[in-house]
Amino acid sequence: MLGWVLHNVVWIWLIALVVIFGLFNEFFFTTFNLQNIMVQATVLGMIGLAVALPLLVAEIDLSLPANLGFSSAIGALAYSDLGLPWVLAMLVGVAVATLIGFFNGLCITKLRMVSLIQTLSMMIILQGALLALTQGRTITNLPDGYVWIGQAAIGGWPVMPVIFILALIAVAVLLRNTVLGRSIYAVGGNPVASNSAGVRVDRVKIIAFTIAGFLAGVGGFLLASWQMAITSNQGSSYLLYAIAAPIIGGVSVFGGRGNVVGVLGGVLLLTVIQVGLAIISVPSFYVGMIGGLMIFIAVAIDAFRVRYFG
Repeated sequence: MLGWVLHNVVWIWLIALVVIFGLFNEFFFTTFNLQNIMVQATVLGMIGLAVALPLLVAEIDLSLPANLGFSSAIGALAYSDLGLPWVLAMLVGVAVATLIGFFNGLCITKLRMVSLIQTLSMMIILQGALLALTQGRTITNLPDGYVWIGQAAIGGWPVMPVIFILALIAVAVLLRNTVLGRSIYAVGGNPVASNSAGVRVDRVKIIAFTIAGFLAGVGGFLLASWQMAITSNQGSSYLLYAIAAPIIGGVSVFGGRGNVVGVLGGVLLLTVIQVGLAIISVPSFYVGMIGGLMIFIAVAIDAFRVRYFG
């Protein structure tokens, strides 16, 4: 029973917090708030999925939130300054994010750079590049088509979370039902044995980083569409939560373990914490501390589970 509880701790923790926040403020269970949670979870979910892929191959990509912000600015400027149609401008932004992910993968596999340091340096570069592109200003002249997905609703329910659901399904199918997915788990679990078995370890890692860059690019477009603007620090606030979400959901920092369902649980847990603390009127200067404490407890429980129950 203890093993079952620990294996499902993220969902138990999530349900407990939903009940607690609902008891403190009945507004938490309203349709409007549930929609708000879905929308906020979408961007975090996209970047959380992106972070999970390098983790599964026993690497890490700290540049993904910065990649999200930089690529979204590229897409917006391609529309405003180059006059491209909004669809093409959006595709340019996503393509830039994908190329950045591909470049990270090349540096880590071919140049044998440490992923933590290489992606940290890329994060700093992209943050500086975003500041230079925007000149410290907020870009707001986005076309109606560009912001439609972030504002549209069908039957009163937002459309944007559908993109996250499709991404979840696509990544789940990739990891569970394809040779590439099995190779990702194998490389993360034991790269030496995988190489001996004929798995092209470097190629698998490059693909994982490239797909992560693509997901970050899509997340950047969704964030810009939702906010209807691009700021000079776009995406920077997602760094710690994007890393925490998959780890809370059971994705191992040592690679080879984790799944999409766990990532979803981690994303929903962090989103509920943020929204719930705001709804029960916790002072803003305590929110970060309390949220961090809850994350610490969840990660500590997960570490205990892995150590004693596998």
